[in-house]
Amino acid sequence: MFLSPKAVINGWCGFTTRERTEKWFSRNEGEYITLVTLLLLLLLLFYFVCVCGVRSYLHRSQSFATERSTNRTYNMDVRLVAIIFCHIALLSGQSNRKRPATTTIAPRRPIIEDDSEAAGEQLESECPEPDGFFADATQCDKYYACSNNKITEKLCPDGMVFNDYSSAQEKCDLPLNIDCSQRPALQEPKPSEHCRRQNGYFAHENQKICDKFYYCVDGKFNAITCPAGLVYNEKTGICTWPDEAKKKGCSSQDVFNFQCPNVTMEIALQHPRYANPEDCQFFYVCVNGDTPRRNGCKMGQVFNEASGKCDWPRNVPECADWYKGVLTDEELYNLENPKPKDSAKDKEAAANRRKPSRPTTTRRTFAQDEE
Repeated sequence: MFLSPKAVINGWCGFTTRERTEKWFSRNEGEYITLVTLLLLLLLLFYFVCVCGVRSYLHRSQSFATERSTNRTYNMDVRLVAIIFCHIALLSGQSNRKRPATTTIAPRRPIIEDDSEAAGEQLESECPEPDGFFADATQCDKYYACSNNKITEKLCPDGMVFNDYSSAQEKCDLPLNIDCSQRPALQEPKPSEHCRRQNGYFAHENQKICDKFYYCVDGKFNAITCPAGLVYNEKTGICTWPDEAKKKGCSSQDVFNFQCPNVTMEIALQHPRYANPEDCQFFYVCVNGDTPRRNGCKMGQVFNEASGKCDWPRNVPECADWYKGVLTDEELYNLENPKPKDSAKDKEAAANRRKPSRPTTTRRTFAQDEE
């Protein structure tokens, strides 16, 4: 029978207390099992080399009766060897068994609001650099300020996110200018009238109103209307063509109520133009033959579908009276036949032109004659 590992340690290593023994064994269990396995292998090797060699010699020199006794003893030795091999296999399995890994759960940082007293509380953590401003790994509007290796958690105003372009600058920016795909979490919104958050650009609540949006600053909104033919693009925060904005319910066909006619590929590549049936001053350009975009002529002109260009109303019979009541005939004539303007050289020459001066007289005055 083999001794237990703890008993062997108590006997060989001189431990006098149970606590010290258990502590050493728990820390060096793998090394102990390896040592015991090596000792058993050496013992087995010694057995085969020495004991079996001696018995083989005696077997050849003794009588048949003695040989039977030796064979009986040899069978017992085989069983002993089998037991030793089983014990070695058991110890090897225990030494290869992995211990459960110990994990330490990192403390979660609390979300600190701007008006909280703990907003300036310094966190016990290491800074990437002694001084600077660094983005949070998961929340786009949270960042950390480091000063002399002391870190402070901060939060951008609602609707803005931290700009991590330079660690030397503390800057919060609009989400339109920052990529937050890798840290999409945000603070809880603080909505107000027409503003989903306190700061930023937001589309009109009515999805059918495509050309109006709101610009919010500290919860106060400013209504903005896009130029004619453009719609608000939520991805860029500016007014763009409807086919670029790709907003639901605000396609080119929905906004203009116009459908490009079917044409051949050759004509489609020329981006054909078509008159606006409701407004003579404007026309549509069908990009690639299927996407309408609204364009217009300057004041006083109308679109001539025959030529595909802007022209004067007198040349387009169906739009001859388009500006009636808006411009007089004289104003239309002056727009079509503007007066020539003086060139810059003419103005410069006129300014430098020498003015005639009165010649001085040599006649003597009456006072001089009396003298």
